[in-house]
Amino acid sequence: MKCPYCGHFDNKVTDSRLNKDSTITRRRRSCLSCNQRFTTYERLEVMMPMLVKKDGRRESWDRQKMVIGLEKACEKRPVSVDKIDEFVDNIERKLQDLGAKEVLSKVIGEWVMEDLPALDEVAYVRFASVYRQFKDVNEFMAELKTLLDSRNDDDSSKNGTNEYKEN
Repeated sequence: MKCPYCGHFDNKVTDSRLNKDSTITRRRRSCLSCNQRFTTYERLEVMMPMLVKKDGRRESWDRQKMVIGLEKACEKRPVSVDKIDEFVDNIERKLQDLGAKEVLSKVIGEWVMEDLPALDEVAYVRFASVYRQFKDVNEFMAELKTLLDSRNDDDSSKNGTNEYKEN
């Protein structure tokens, strides 16, 4: 590993830790030349399927693209970077579980649309406005109504369950 301070390649690992899912290794390193300390992260590289875009182009999966899109949707919202990483990890797990060599980008977009309300409803609306490419306010309002209806359905099913248990 190249030292980011002096560029020297010799260093020693002083500490290694796994994240809570055991998917990322965090290593504290010390440069043997300048004695500066730095941190590196190791993630297992798994072969991901190619994405087939709307226009038929094929692209490699780019985790960072999804992270950036979600960070924009979650901007100024109480959503931590860790939560966004966890969200993207779940999408990647779904991709791996598919076992396909190619996946339509539309499929991934729908997965995000399904799971994003649980992360943050405002981020969901922001993401939906870009993903669905609303042509007018009526389409936007219809999406909001769908979100509110699903939230109300969840609330009423929870209340119904609680009432049933109490009686």
